[in-house]
Amino acid sequence: MADALVSTLIDKLASTTYQYVADEVKLVLNVKKEVEEFAGNLQTIESVLEDAERRQMKEANVQNWLDNLKEISYQMVDVLDEWHTDILRQEVEKQDREGADHPAPQRKVSFSIFARCFCLGQVGKVIVRREIALKIKDLNVRLAEIYKQRKMYSFQLTEKVIQKQQTSSFVDMSEIFGREKEKDSLIMKLVSDSSEEGKGLLIIPIVGMGGMGKTTLAQLAYNDAKVKAHFRKRIWVCVSEPFDEIRIAKEISGDASSSSIGLDHVLESMSESIKGVKFLLVLDDVWTEDRKKWDQLKIPLMQNGAEGSRILVTTRKQNVASMMRATSHMINLAELSEQNCLSIFNHMAFSDREVGESEVFGDISREIVKKCKGLPLVAKTIGSMMRDKKTRNEWLDVLNSRIWDWEEVEQEVFQPLFLSYYDLAPRNRCCLLYCAIFPKDYKFSRDELINLWMAQDYLNSRENKDKRKIGHAVFDNLVARSFFQDFEKDDYTYAIISCKMHDIVHDFVQFITKKECLITEAEGANQKIEILGSKVHHLTLTSIADSQALLSITSGNCKNLRTLVTTNSIEKSEVYGRFISKLKSLRTIKLCLSYTSIKELPEEIGELVHLRHIDLSESINLKKLSDTICGLYNLYTLDMRGCTSLNKLPDNMGKLISLKHLYVGRCSSLKYLPKGIGRLTSLQTLDVCPLFSVDNDEAFQVGDLGNLNQLQGSLEIRILGKVKDGSEAQLRDNKQLFRLDLDFGEVVYEAGDYSERTMNVFRPHDDLESLGIDWNYNDVYFGSTFPNWLMSLNKLRFLDLSENKGCQVLPPLGKLPFLEKLYVGRMLGVTKVGGEFLGVGDDDQTSSSFKSSSSILFPKLKRLQFWRLESWEDWEGVKGWNVNSGITIMPCLSSLEIYDCSRLETLPDFLWKTPLQNLSIYSCSQLAARCKEGRWPKIFEIPNVQYHDY
Repeated sequence: MADALVSTLIDKLASTTYQYVADEVKLVLNVKKEVEEFAGNLQTIESVLEDAERRQMKEANVQNWLDNLKEISYQMVDVLDEWHTDILRQEVEKQDREGADHPAPQRKVSFSIFARCFCLGQVGKVIVRREIALKIKDLNVRLAEIYKQRKMYSFQLTEKVIQKQQTSSFVDMSEIFGREKEKDSLIMKLVSDSSEEGKGLLIIPIVGMGGMGKTTLAQLAYNDAKVKAHFRKRIWVCVSEPFDEIRIAKEISGDASSSSIGLDHVLESMSESIKGVKFLLVLDDVWTEDRKKWDQLKIPLMQNGAEGSRILVTTRKQNVASMMRATSHMINLAELSEQNCLSIFNHMAFSDREVGESEVFGDISREIVKKCKGLPLVAKTIGSMMRDKKTRNEWLDVLNSRIWDWEEVEQEVFQPLFLSYYDLAPRNRCCLLYCAIFPKDYKFSRDELINLWMAQDYLNSRENKDKRKIGHAVFDNLVARSFFQDFEKDDYTYAIISCKMHDIVHDFVQFITKKECLITEAEGANQKIEILGSKVHHLTLTSIADSQALLSITSGNCKNLRTLVTTNSIEKSEVYGRFISKLKSLRTIKLCLSYTSIKELPEEIGELVHLRHIDLSESINLKKLSDTICGLYNLYTLDMRGCTSLNKLPDNMGKLISLKHLYVGRCSSLKYLPKGIGRLTSLQTLDVCPLFSVDNDEAFQVGDLGNLNQLQGSLEIRILGKVKDGSEAQLRDNKQLFRLDLDFGEVVYEAGDYSERTMNVFRPHDDLESLGIDWNYNDVYFGSTFPNWLMSLNKLRFLDLSENKGCQVLPPLGKLPFLEKLYVGRMLGVTKVGGEFLGVGDDDQTSSSFKSSSSILFPKLKRLQFWRLESWEDWEGVKGWNVNSGITIMPCLSSLEIYDCSRLETLPDFLWKTPLQNLSIYSCSQLAARCKEGRWPKIFEIPNVQYHDY
């Protein structure tokens, strides 16, 4: 972790030292020179950290050297933060002098500290305390000593290539259990030549985390009799890292001992060896993502092999499959079943022992195998380890210990994970290891994880790139390398929104961070939290017995904590105040107050000036936040989701100059946001925006949305009062919003006002992908049409229109070219759906030119749902339409759902020409009866048809 921390700190120092540094800074104890010297020493040390990180596992003195380096780095980050905080404070004071409504300037550079000092023009006020400069000098002296000590350890200056284990095609079948389905599926892909695609050179990647059995599966297929008979030539190459095209080409041609070193010559020799031959090439353990290197090898293979040749690739990285353009044939290898793991374990543990011994230890065996979590390598390793353990006590010792306490596991199981770990960039290692704060089987959201990384400054860069984009790239990289699993995807964007970490990977990251990340319980005042010393920086408390248990933790040396997470809580707010007031270095605090009666956050939270991330979500009795929170100028994220009693945010929220993410979803008692939110021009996330009456001067209004032009992702606007005539939300400037939900449930319309005019206030940009409009069946809604900007949203993929009492005719949604999902609900004025819905007017339907055209209506629609259209009787298509008319309607439709449309009797003829796979008809008695009677015979060809009456 040291290399990642140092790399992050160097980025900070780079942006601090080299951007717009004024000469006046030299007046303050030569700070500029000190910082530059500190950065220079760090850069030299950074070059040996790869070697130091690897050696620390076995060499205690190297580990101590690294620990000292990390502590100095952490302290330097704190010093820079103090400096930065004072600058932010002066920015806020400057805004206050200029007027409360003056929006904060957009701040693109997080740590251009010196630049900001001199923009304010008063050096003496910016560097308010001489101690900051003295701290930098002291840290520089200490780092200089560490810089000298590095020579004692003879670190390698260049990155040492890790020797990866070589593999072969031979496999011991007696040790293989499971994988029958995967083997059969793979063999089918290898030997099938029936399709046009199958006749070409097919690349089939097997992807999975280390120890999952990728090589074993490839060996099983490679040695199968069908495969042997199908291919004239089979070649096995262990690729590993580095990707050496010359060596690989020589092994393919069977001339590995050749002295030739020219790439052209060896590729020509390789081409000759496979010319006109149907071959199977296994490339085992591929790491490179360099497309240029791969193409140099692939092109002659494609040009010379016979039809039906195959390349089978094993890799831990999905990006390798993407680079090879082979994701459509990719096999994602899942965990083995617990029973198969038990078979492997028993085979390794009892193969040379007396018959019946496995039954004696059977109960313990089954419990130990649960620790394997579906990884065959773990089952094999632990089984081998148990072979020499003869007594029940020895077996129980293994069962009751942590997995990383076993030397055999560290050597055999963690070694493949270390290979994946060291293949990561330093920033990505840091982000991966931070996941050690989560308990096992914890489901974390992508955005939550990125916000936590941001709070620890892992996503800073010297080029000052957007941190959220960096975070997305890191997350995607860790996903592609199989560190995460159990993905949940967004219904609209199909992007991963949450996932888990495999238990063995979790054990691995906790093993690496065992001195820095701690998950423990606070069971009572007499309990000693296991060595909560200065090296622990991230603490998760899974149980807090009482107040004394919590306060007893502070008696330890926990002043350096940077993360505090609690998963349960105590009743007394003042105890929390006393506890957190000692944690001056905290960057992240996540408190579980769900089951307490705490109504207000303690004032002491305002003393934690380094705080970047506050998560109080689901604190159902919390009514207000302390005003002191508005002095947290470094705060990036405030998460209050599910705080159902929260009725007000502090008035001075506009002082949170660094705030980027504000979550207030499901805060049902919160009727408005404070006016100051409009000053937060760096705000990127505002999940819900309640807009209250214009008569409330303290409330955030429609016009204030215009200042928030950095909003990203999704935004829900709830209109809870009058909408000021002529106000403009200016949402068209928020180009990074992909989803907008408008809820008019409590809007107030004055006499002569029309909702169409109100709707135009909230016009989004034309590239919006998801839109929901809920009129909430408002009795005072006078409009009968939809917003005039709706049909200009040409990139719209998801649309939900509901509870519009005045609507009689649906808009021409068939003209939206990318619409994939459409929900229409509770439009009580709609009696007929016809050509107008498809985007075809009455005049068009009678036009001969239209009938002979090649129009496609709803070209991308996959899912269509109608619900509670209680007056709807007829669903018509296009007059005179037939399969020869040239008009295509809903060519991608796979799911149709109709709920509570009791008067509907007809379905359009075009429906039976769509690729419909699922038809659900609920509480539509007349329609269901006609369907069952065989009114539309084609309905019986739909694979899944469901009828339900409530």
